[in-house]
Parts: sequence; structure tokens; C-alpha cells
Amino acid sequence: MNNPMGLNTLDFVIIALYLAGITLFGLRFRKRQRSLRDYFLADRNIPWWAIALSIVAAETSTLTIISIPGLAYDTNLTFLQVVVGYLAGRIIISFILLPQYFRGDLFTAYELIERRFGRTLRSLTAGLFLLTRAAAEGVRVYAVSIVVAIALGTGEIASIAIITALTLVYTFEGGLAAVIWTDVVQTFIYVGGTLVGVFTILHLIPGGWTSIHTIAASAHKLQVFDFTPTLWKPYTFWAGLIGGAFLTTASHGTDQLIVQRLLAARDQRQSVTALLSSGIAILFQFALFLIVGVMLFAYYHAPSAAFGLADRIYPTFIVTKMPHGISGLLIAAILAAAMSNLSAALNSLSSSSMMDFYLRRHPNLDNRIQMRLSRISTLIWALVLFGLAVLSLHKVGRVIEVGLQIASLAYGALLGVFLLGVLTKRANQSGAIVGMACGLAIELYIWLGTRVPWTWYVVLGTIVTFSVGYIASLLRGKIAKLSVKAEVS
Repeated sequence: MNNPMGLNTLDFVIIALYLAGITLFGLRFRKRQRSLRDYFLADRNIPWWAIALSIVAAETSTLTIISIPGLAYDTNLTFLQVVVGYLAGRIIISFILLPQYFRGDLFTAYELIERRFGRTLRSLTAGLFLLTRAAAEGVRVYAVSIVVAIALGTGEIASIAIITALTLVYTFEGGLAAVIWTDVVQTFIYVGGTLVGVFTILHLIPGGWTSIHTIAASAHKLQVFDFTPTLWKPYTFWAGLIGGAFLTTASHGTDQLIVQRLLAARDQRQSVTALLSSGIAILFQFALFLIVGVMLFAYYHAPSAAFGLADRIYPTFIVTKMPHGISGLLIAAILAAAMSNLSAALNSLSSSSMMDFYLRRHPNLDNRIQMRLSRISTLIWALVLFGLAVLSLHKVGRVIEVGLQIASLAYGALLGVFLLGVLTKRANQSGAIVGMACGLAIELYIWLGTRVPWTWYVVLGTIVTFSVGYIASLLRGKIAKLSVKAEVS
């Protein structure tokens, strides 16, 4: 029997089997969790290819699957220029940051900051990660409700609760090992499901790809490169290459969400291999989702306003136009991306909370107590993200850009501090803190008070943080020398 939105019993069975199956699969890893090294780093015994797929899944949320097609529907393929920057950023991380992470037994990215600068700056950088990651993740979890509400007819709050609860179950029990291996399964599900969707759309449009290409080309939907020398357009070649490189260097080099996976590799070489190969996969993946948006434009040939939000176009197409069974598979694929991203956020937020804050003050706790507190921390963060997602319900606009804007706000300050620590010897903690404060201030000003697009946020924030931090460190050093001379004389 069909529901009003177009799904039938077969679709619901597929969705239910996926949700039950992935949750049970994740629970299989509970017995392996004997220490924090197991729970937060999967005993550093994950092969590079699994980490690569997990990185892809972690940076592919529901935002990507529903909002990137909506972006292409409204504009064209120029977002791919940002993905070229993503590849460049990965190369920078491999040479500059990863060698630092593998010098010592680190659990979080921010331990590197303490080793270089001190405890205060570690707390500040870790705290900034917790705040901005939670805010960005709240928007991403909200994006899930768009899909679930359209597909299942449930209310948005109930939709958020269902996905959060199911993801929490296996993340709570299985730790990072459960997160990574469920990510591997979920990556195959959502990429495979999307490919099935592409071939289905091809068959639904008379004339197939030839017709799609003609319609898309006449509407200038196939443009990939834009070399316009302007600061005000978000998707030019320069904004994509430079902005994308800075964004990825920050998100994959200083954000615990990704660094945690890189630290779970067996050695530095495998970590580098995982990071670089994930970049190739991401390029293919974004191209796939953008092409879906172009194909949907050729199918509907109507303004996105007709759907309310551009983000609703792909989910609406799935549940109203796709054959039964395939529509259920595609909804399951979107939920797969949502759950993999949410599980990654829960585990990284919990690891930073425990390692960067709680266990620094209580270092001698029994191993079982540490494990119990880590699981409680995971539960608390699930409740926080649920609350933030509910608060995001009334946010308008393309959620992919809102999510990237929130994440980008702190990345410039974080990357600037990390580069001060890795690239300079004269920078000190007080100077870095001043630079970090200025970097955050400039990014907030750019976000709230200018028309500068989000692709430049991290670039400008990094430059301000690094330059101000370095100059402040030099001035601090000179003042200290003068005061010592004055005391001696």
C-alpha cells in the first residue's frame, strides 16, 4: 500500500533493514573496547583503505547528498573547483602536519599544541573545536530531518530523534572501530545507491544523456571553471584552489573529527596513503552529486523555489518519481551518510572532551572508570547535538553552505595556531593566543559584516592569526629581554 509521499511497503522494509542491520553491525565491536586506545583510536590497527573510506564518509553528510545536487540545480558545476583545493590541502597536511602527529603517542590533535606551546593554548584550541564542531554538526543533523520527514512523513523532531538514537547505540558501545567499519559499509551503500539513482534518472528522461546534455548546456549548467579575478564570487578557480586548500588543511589537519582517523592508522605512511586516496574518492563523489543536480534540472526544468528549498529537490524526486525499492535504497543511502557523519562527530567530541579536559585533571582513574566516563560523554554529546539540530529547524537557505560557514569560522584561527607551532620556533603561547583571538575576530566580522564568500574565511583567518601571533610573540620576547636587563642593571 502506498503512502501519500510515494513510498510503499517494500521501501519501508529496505529502510528498516538498513537501520537495524547497520546498528547491529556496529554493536559487534563492543567486546574489543578494553582501553581508551581501543575506544578512541581502534588500537591503531586500521588498514589505510578503511581509513580512507571512513574519511570520505566523515566529510560526506546528508548536507552533501541533498544540498550539492540542489547547488548544481541552482547554479552549475563550479563547486568542483573547491574540491581541487581539497586535494591540494591533503598534500600540504601530508608534508607539514602528519609527521608531527606521529612523533609521540597522541590521542587528539590538540596534544600537539600543548607539546609546542603549553596547556592553556591546548584548552583554547580544543574548546574551539568542541564549540564549532557541535554547532556545524547540529546543522548537519537537522538536514537529516528534511529527508526523513519527506520520506517517512514523520515530524522533523521525531526524525532527528530516530537517527540520533540509532547512531548513538553503536557509537556508544563500539567506539572508533565501530565508527570506521560502519563508515566503510555506509560509503558503499550511499555511493552505490546514488549510482543506481543516476541510471534511473537517465531512463526517466526521454533521450537520456543526450537530452540532458543539451538542456544543461543551454542553461550553462556544465561550466566547471571560472577564472574571474574577483573576491566576491564563492566558486571561482582562485577561491576554490586557495580557499579549498586552506579549508581542507584546517579541517583534515587540525579538526579532531578527521585527525582521530589519521591517528588510528598503523603508521605514518599508511596515514598519508589514506589521506591522499580519500581525496581522489572525494573528487569522484562530488562530481557524482553535482551531476545528479544537473540531471534533476533537465528533468524538472523549473525554478528551485517551486520546491520551497533547493535542498528538498533530490529527496522529493526520490520519493515521488523513483521506482519502489530503488527509492527505499536511496533513502537508506542518505541515512547512511547521516549516520556515518554523526557517529564520527560523537566519537571525536567525546575523545576531545575526555583527553583534552577531563583526564588531564584526573589522570589516575581506573581503566574501567575511564571507559564508562567516555561512553557517558558520548551520550551527553548526542543530547547536545539533538538539541542544536532542533534549534536549526527554522534555518533557511542551502544547508551545505550554512554548515561550511559555521565550520569555517574557527578553522582559520586553528590552522594559524598550528602553523605557528610547526613552521616557527620563535612563536610563544601568549603571542599565539593573541593571534588566535584576532583571527577569530576577523572571521566573525567577515561572516557577519561583509559580502566576502565562505571560501575565503579560512584563508583570511589563517593569515591574520599567523601574522599577528608571530609579531606578538616577537614583541613579547623583546619585552621579556628588556625586563631581564632592567632587573640585572
